[in-house]
Amino acid sequence: MKTSTKYIIGVMSGTSLDGIDLVYVKINASEKYRFEILKSETVSYNNEWKSALKDGFHLSGEKLVNLDADYGIHLGNIISKFISENNISKIDFISSHGHTIFHNPEKNYTFQIGNGPYINSITGVKTICNFRVQDVALGGQGAPLVPVGDELLFSEYDYCLNLGGFSNISFNENKQRLAYDICPANIVLNHYVASLNLEYDNKGTIASEGNIENELLKELNAIPFYNDEKPKSLGYEFVVETIFPIINKFNLNTKDILRTFVEHVAIQISKKIDSNPEKTMLVAGGGAYNTFLVEKIQSHTKTKLIIPEEAIINYKEALVFALLGFLKDEGKINCLKSVTGASKDHSSGVVFEI
Repeated sequence: MKTSTKYIIGVMSGTSLDGIDLVYVKINASEKYRFEILKSETVSYNNEWKSALKDGFHLSGEKLVNLDADYGIHLGNIISKFISENNISKIDFISSHGHTIFHNPEKNYTFQIGNGPYINSITGVKTICNFRVQDVALGGQGAPLVPVGDELLFSEYDYCLNLGGFSNISFNENKQRLAYDICPANIVLNHYVASLNLEYDNKGTIASEGNIENELLKELNAIPFYNDEKPKSLGYEFVVETIFPIINKFNLNTKDILRTFVEHVAIQISKKIDSNPEKTMLVAGGGAYNTFLVEKIQSHTKTKLIIPEEAIINYKEALVFALLGFLKDEGKINCLKSVTGASKDHSSGVVFEI
């Protein structure tokens, strides 16, 4: 492999609406891929943008096209400010995920807003975006896309675990990268802790004070989804239709709900990995800050859990989308059929350059 070095701004917005993650990263490809996060920032959404993005699901036609353009302009302005404030002079391109409004691969569509030509025209920098559509066109789920980053940037770990709204994992098996959602995580914990007027359970302190309701734990662990060994994904619908009804019928206090669900998450994750003291698992996502949850996962497995530096916990997805842009720019594979179910590996993304 010839040596190639690129300076990229990676941009990511998740459905949790925490904000827009930006990283300025140097990626070098020689014998293996190496990266250095040079600058990073999360730009929070104001209430107006939170409402607009939440309501996007209900829009159609002209209003949705308008939102796509407005959000592209918004991203362009935020990225320009990020470049200016950090005195960034060397940029090969911007690699932007956009923000998902619709994702229904079974019906052959996925839609991430954040119009690339606006980002390109406002910043004056080549922009690569729209990474999911081609995979859906090839019969894939258009997700997950992060495992290619796990493969190329974090190959020293046997497993890469993300503890976000849902817990998901990626790993190599029989020389193929596999990845799938394991179970809901923060999306459930945050829902119930909201009854205490909190956004999240800091370090899992409240959960640690609760008691396990064994009948609830047994019923959660018996959910059929967990017995399906095929690559699989979860959505909010699963939480509303399956998880909440099971929990709510027990009429528990919040501490006991949190304690029981933490145990459930820990058990389900431990079932998907070898319990081997010689193996390691990288833990990223907001749940990596939930000390109690991490401790409970570790108590169920001998595999060593590794909590990385904060930049990786907070910006791993933005970093990986920078890598996806790197691979697209080089004409290399950035979507894996073993992960998404597409008919073939491919190089996805659309390039805009004035």
